[in-house]
Amino acid sequence: MQLIRGLHNLVQISSASVVTIGAFDGLHLGHQAILNRVKQLAEAANAVPTVVLFEPQPSEYFAPDQAPARLSRFRDKVELLMSYGIQRIVCLRFNQQIQNMTPVEFVSRVLVEGLKTQHLIVGDDFRFGANREGDFALLQQLAPQSGFIVEDTPTTEVHGERVSSTRIRELLLSGDCAQAKQLLSRDFSIQGHVGKGRQLGRTIGVPTANVALRRRRSPLHGVFAVRVLVAGEWHQGVANIGVKPTVGAEPIPSLEAHLFNFDQDIYGQAITVVFLTKLRDEQAFSSFAELQQQIARDQQAARDYFVNEFKVIE
Repeated sequence: MQLIRGLHNLVQISSASVVTIGAFDGLHLGHQAILNRVKQLAEAANAVPTVVLFEPQPSEYFAPDQAPARLSRFRDKVELLMSYGIQRIVCLRFNQQIQNMTPVEFVSRVLVEGLKTQHLIVGDDFRFGANREGDFALLQQLAPQSGFIVEDTPTTEVHGERVSSTRIRELLLSGDCAQAKQLLSRDFSIQGHVGKGRQLGRTIGVPTANVALRRRRSPLHGVFAVRVLVAGEWHQGVANIGVKPTVGAEPIPSLEAHLFNFDQDIYGQAITVVFLTKLRDEQAFSSFAELQQQIARDQQAARDYFVNEFKVIE
């Protein structure tokens, strides 16, 4: 797999590409259908299946405080795109240069000269170039003279509703992990490295693995039954994701997971937390003792879930 960062590094590309462009946040079923089409066309044309991403995402560049919560970080996207057979990922920094590029210049410099595009697949609502003046109709006009074919993406529906990152965010925020799983074709998960928190859990016999989310906002909040992957082994547990209002609200959300029957030092290790079902919303308690009692109830609720609803896959 080839990862190319920045406009100036497009000179590294010497082979023809079949290209799609987008945020690909979450890599859901709709995205997967697009990637399958990209791979199919690339194989037929002896070209490289290529995905173009922007960092930051345009919505984050223009309105960072209002941008939607990310379902997947850049690193997560790269790993997922590789797993779906994409051989080239181009990450363009969304900055003033990209913002001010005219649609014609974008087609010429990025699609033709840079990517050597043979086939381009984008949504019919795709907008690009300065002031978002470029659209699918313009691409249809420019494509023949530029030497590539453009087609719009198929619509993927589940239960009569369009699959989208927005829909998945709504489901996660409401705690519907099962429906989100359907649209993602996998359980929603968060990866990160374990760091040292306040270590309050240890004082009450409930040590937690603390993971900094490294994002402005989280796509889900509350207490969940989870599976956690540590050093290649799966463990059951319970996790809280939020600002921990009882022990002093934090400015940005964090994730802490308690693993059942687990007593190892995993500081600095990468873990994956898989969210299975929501147990309750995060809430402020009047005392630490009251919080401690609720934690015990959360643990029991999670254990009951695993006994009644879930079998661990070894």
